[in-house]
Amino acid sequence: MILHKLRSISKNQKGFTLIETIAVLAIVSLIGAGITMATIQILNQGARNSDYTTASRHAMNAIYWISRDAQMAQTIVPDGGTSGFPLILRWTEWDNSEHQIDYSIEDGKLRRNYSGGGSKLVAEYINSVAENSTCEVTGGVLTLTMTATVGDGSRAVTVTKVREITPRPGL
Repeated sequence: MILHKLRSISKNQKGFTLIETIAVLAIVSLIGAGITMATIQILNQGARNSDYTTASRHAMNAIYWISRDAQMAQTIVPDGGTSGFPLILRWTEWDNSEHQIDYSIEDGKLRRNYSGGGSKLVAEYINSVAENSTCEVTGGVLTLTMTATVGDGSRAVTVTKVREITPRPGL
């Protein structure tokens, strides 16, 4: 009896046509493609933000260390006399102890070499091209331009930071 009622119910139902099924698949595919594109966009933007933050922090770290030492320096000697790296900073303390710090860029890394024998990696991803990362002394003011690039090709993120530093007067 129950089986007979089920058969009569199923005969009255018609189901979906092939066109309706294809239309539903097309709509679901478009929604899936949109979600996939949005997810890829979010991931790419997150990576670009991370690269920008990294490049910015390395450029600012380079400027921080150089400006910290330049404010103590009595003598600032960039490569070539007026601009460029290596940058040599010298000063004499109140007890006549002499200090010299050399900053150099090699393979995208800014290194700080102290006359007492210490060497420290200050920043990475620094552009070593002369136009991008420079230090110039004009009128007793040191102008630093540090450029850091993170990433490759079309996904490279470049950040440039500029700061003017007035060193202490000669004693």
